[in-house]
Amino acid sequence: MIGYATLGSNDFEAAKTFYDAVLGELGGKRTMTMDRMQGYGSVGGGAMLAICKPYDGQPATVGNGVMISLAAPSRDLVDKTYATAVANGAKDEGAPGLRGGEFYGAYFRDLDGNKLCVFKVG
Repeated sequence: MIGYATLGSNDFEAAKTFYDAVLGELGGKRTMTMDRMQGYGSVGGGAMLAICKPYDGQPATVGNGVMISLAAPSRDLVDKTYATAVANGAKDEGAPGLRGGEFYGAYFRDLDGNKLCVFKVG
């Protein structure tokens, strides 16, 4: 299904530092590296999240209704990842908690305003 998702950044170095910390909580680490893009993946492969400087040279912008969701293996890791994101400059978009049924999630915006959710079902 999904091979990778890409988020634009206007401060590429700050974005790499942010995602090193946040995705590191979930076992993510730098994988594919290029001058304008940094990919993050997990051990064993699977889908990748990348950040990049837009190739057209225009400022990166966020999409209305666009969100990237990151799966966590436990509710505790949802809490920890959210706390790490906020401690590294993310804007709170919804503290960790149940969102109907067994969906436990937390929402934040990265340094460029991209919206992310970290979640655990069950």
